[in-house]
Amino acid sequence: MRRPPPSLPSYLALARSGELHRRAATACAALAACRLCPRQCGVNRLHNERGRCGLGRLAVVASAFPHLGEEDCLRGWRGSGTLFFTGCNLHCVFCQNYDISHHPLGGAPLNPSQLANLMLELQAAGCHNLNWVTPSHLAPQLLEALALAAERGLSLPIVYNSSGYDAVETLRWFEGVVDIYLPDFKFWDPAVADRLAQAPDYPAVARAAVKEMHRQVGDLVLDDHGLARRGLLVRHLVMPHNLAGTAALAQWLAREISPHTRLNLMAQYHPAGRVATPQGAQLYPELTRRITPAEFHQACAAARHAGLLHSGKL
Repeated sequence: MRRPPPSLPSYLALARSGELHRRAATACAALAACRLCPRQCGVNRLHNERGRCGLGRLAVVASAFPHLGEEDCLRGWRGSGTLFFTGCNLHCVFCQNYDISHHPLGGAPLNPSQLANLMLELQAAGCHNLNWVTPSHLAPQLLEALALAAERGLSLPIVYNSSGYDAVETLRWFEGVVDIYLPDFKFWDPAVADRLAQAPDYPAVARAAVKEMHRQVGDLVLDDHGLARRGLLVRHLVMPHNLAGTAALAQWLAREISPHTRLNLMAQYHPAGRVATPQGAQLYPELTRRITPAEFHQACAAARHAGLLHSGKL
């Protein structure tokens, strides 16, 4: 869908009013007994106690650069300003970023001012947006840094690029802050989610999260240059043996979210993480091969049948 986009991201108004700083303070206080995500660990991250995500008080950045491998509507011609954060609250056994998601101590711990400066550097590099990758466990830190960056001149749209394992209560802090929600929807079957991510509640959590995301930003809106300016774009990794449950997901998105939902079906599954080791191959034999062309075509047909707007690369 194309319509005139807002001239500036809405978080700038929240910054001017002081609301962004207020939300950041509220979110930071919640780190004292962290329940930011569905894991509900309850650890005191203000004192650097670590729960499932592996991080304490500060965000840790593994890399930051203009990413030219994202969807066309995000990367444009100058790249998406991508911040890869370490740590993760989901821990899929096949994670393709296993080294930074399961081992979160690598990278640079940044205080809010340093993180704000990094965001501004990506803007200065000409990026079309600011892309937060794996932000679910870092809501307070991101709100703190964004409030400072907005005061220093940041004006890029914000992309919230998550696993979909997000608490609705945490997402509400981002209302009027995030412009583009980019969640994965990984598993439809609770038994599969339990086996591959120790999160049997994942399907229910992701459904609630995607509903909240869509409530905040609506369907994806592109500007006249084909760049995303606002809205929801769902990613879905097609997996061997239909483990991800693509058809059921597509039908639910069309029925419960919007028939105009943009769904990016991704074909790049390959054995990684714990699956790529000899021990992993024994533990997860169903994951030891790439998907077949027939499996991907079947997934695309399921999306078409549901009436969704989908593509291998939007």
